[in-house]
Amino acid sequence: MVAGGAGFIGSHLCEALHGSGAAVVCIDNMVTGSPENIAHLVGDPRFALIEHDISQPLPATLPAASVVFHLASPASPLAYGEHPVETLEAGSLGTFNLMRYAQECGARFVLASTSEVYGDPLEHPQRETYRGNVSPVGPRCAYDESKRFSEAVAATFARYFGADVGIARIFNTFGSRMQRNDGRLVPAAMCQALTDAPISVYGSGEQTRSLCHVSDTVAGLLALARSAQFGPFNIGNPDEMPVLEIAQTIRDLCGSSSPIIHTDPVDDDPRVRCPDISRATEQLDWQPEVATRDGLLRTIPYFRAVVTAAA
Repeated sequence: MVAGGAGFIGSHLCEALHGSGAAVVCIDNMVTGSPENIAHLVGDPRFALIEHDISQPLPATLPAASVVFHLASPASPLAYGEHPVETLEAGSLGTFNLMRYAQECGARFVLASTSEVYGDPLEHPQRETYRGNVSPVGPRCAYDESKRFSEAVAATFARYFGADVGIARIFNTFGSRMQRNDGRLVPAAMCQALTDAPISVYGSGEQTRSLCHVSDTVAGLLALARSAQFGPFNIGNPDEMPVLEIAQTIRDLCGSSSPIIHTDPVDDDPRVRCPDISRATEQLDWQPEVATRDGLLRTIPYFRAVVTAAA
């Protein structure tokens, strides 16, 4: 089962699982997911789509699963800014519902947490032992704290009830099927570059990000699912770059003449973001294989088609 399976990462995960021969149940309430993301799987006998809000009691007719992936949550600042209550409910009530379902099935539970649990980090790069610098009342609090709470639920069930749990802390991921208007750097910059519109960079652009192609993120989730490890594990690409450099790279790869403009900084925007992935490399035998530049080149055709369709 993939909760949030019609979303950006979730749909790629459904596709990879289905391609491996697994039967897949995708459950999604379509708040930020899209039926288009999994349309090519609908109708296949090994794929089922259930439109449902996981913060509500799960349908009694759900088939038993061997692995439950919890990716259900708005994930971009714009999305969880527009749906803060839904975000909190997905991370709290939704996590309880999925965790209990996994326990009933005897299934492994894989939680897709986030690098946002580290907040604006005072440790760099970020290791899983770092406890974070997070504001529980800031503009990102609904997402940050819902994920921290999700980890607490998973850890509690593992510690006190013997649940089979794995926690992945996903760092900035990009690729096809991202929403063009979700406010994140890669889709925004690509759509602006492909239309020769000014490319917006928050603040000075000196803040850093580490971009991981979605195929590598999915591979990390699958490696965690196939293991017996609890984690948590950082899943991301340690190739750290300033935001301004990323925007310039996207512009150049798109062959664009777009100017880069600097807009007001965003509150609670992390100054640095880079994962230490040594734990995942050692215990899961996983590391990213797609270089940032190559991943961007793979992603441009998707957004070129998006921009063309919109025009």
